[in-house]
Amino acid sequence: MPRQTGPAPRDRSTTSLGSLLAVALMVAVAFVARGHSQGVGTDGFRTMISDAVARMHTAMNVPFSGDADRDFARMMIPHHQGAIDMALVELRYGKDERLRRLAQEIIVDQEQEIAVMHLALGDALPAGTPVPTQVQHGPDGHQEQ
Repeated sequence: MPRQTGPAPRDRSTTSLGSLLAVALMVAVAFVARGHSQGVGTDGFRTMISDAVARMHTAMNVPFSGDADRDFARMMIPHHQGAIDMALVELRYGKDERLRRLAQEIIVDQEQEIAVMHLALGDALPAGTPVPTQVQHGPDGHQEQ
C-alpha cells in the first residue's frame, strides 16, 4: 500500500476554535442588532423561520451516493445550518432568556459539528476554520484550557 505524503486532512488549519466561535457569535450579535433597528413583529419571525426551513429542506435533498457515511454528512450539514439559521431568528425575535441562551449554544455546537462533518467528507475547511479536535496552545506554548 503506498504511503500517503503531505499533511493529514486534520492538519489543514492552524487557527483556533475560539476564533470560529467568536466569529459565529459576532455574526449572531450583528444579526440581532440589525433586527432591533427594524420593525420587529411576528410576521417577520414567521417569514424568516419559513425561509430557513425551506432552504434547509432544499439543501438536504441530495442524491444518494451509495456511501451511507457520505450521504449522512451531506444531508446533516444543511440540517445543522438550518438549526443555526433558526437560532439566529430566535435571537432576533425571541424574548425568553432561556431560549435565547439555548439559541446561542445551538449556533456554537452546530458550527463545530458542521466542521467535523466536512472533515469526514475530506472537504477543506474554509480559511480561519479550526479543526474541531485541534489542541490550542497559548503564547507561552502551553495548552489552553
